[in-house]
Amino acid sequence: MPELPEMENYRILLSEHILDLPITGVVVNREKTINTTADVFIHELTGNRIIFVERRAKHLIFHLANGKRLVLHLMLGGMLFWGTEDERPDRTTQVEIQFGDHILFFIGLRLGYLHLMSSKETEEAMSDLGPEPLDRRMNKERFAALLKGRRGTLKTTLVNQHIIAGIGNCYSDEIAFAAGLRPSSKTQNIANSTELTERLYHAMQSVLREAAHEGGYMEMPLMHGDNKTGKFDEQCRVYDREGETCPRCGGTIERVEITGKKAFFCPQCQHEA
Repeated sequence: MPELPEMENYRILLSEHILDLPITGVVVNREKTINTTADVFIHELTGNRIIFVERRAKHLIFHLANGKRLVLHLMLGGMLFWGTEDERPDRTTQVEIQFGDHILFFIGLRLGYLHLMSSKETEEAMSDLGPEPLDRRMNKERFAALLKGRRGTLKTTLVNQHIIAGIGNCYSDEIAFAAGLRPSSKTQNIANSTELTERLYHAMQSVLREAAHEGGYMEMPLMHGDNKTGKFDEQCRVYDREGETCPRCGGTIERVEITGKKAFFCPQCQHEA
């Protein structure tokens, strides 16, 4: 599932191509992907423009010129592609938004969605999300306050969107590795240690910033000539690396299940808190 770095990469790249272009056509191939009838959706978008692309957690929010928003959540298997009709990907599309001779293809939205909302509805939909980990207001003290009083494991805490928004299975494991902590570590033990809390905070910051800078781990480029999207996949240290050699200590990476979620870690250099 795309997480904060993947969606931030999409935000940056799309902002370079789609802003202020008139929407000349809309195709809805799967009405369950949207939250209105296809006729209403097409009518609202055609002739409109996207004036700003915002990311909130794992969502992209496309701000329309008429004040409404398109809220995208890719969920599992969702991705985007920007190109001409001749460059159409060999994938099933659920929605297509055309900007002259270029089309923004929404792919794999069987679980994901693209909802048309008012600004107020968008704010309400995002209201239960926790703070952004890379927000300029996030610091060691605020991060420590988020952990204080929490119970459960490090893995479940990091992926809980109500606590911190935007981290999922991949980056929770990468952050735990960078911090030298096992994903099964007890959150309350980390919160009770200033040293561990600061180590985790710095790991979160460094991993997410590096991953976003390297284009995340998406499997398909956003457009032809895109050499950035997905570059971080080669740099994942533990995620989906079961049985491989740990790049830090030479141990063997293992996979476990933590409250129904898969987690990858090195048992030799990651320690229980």
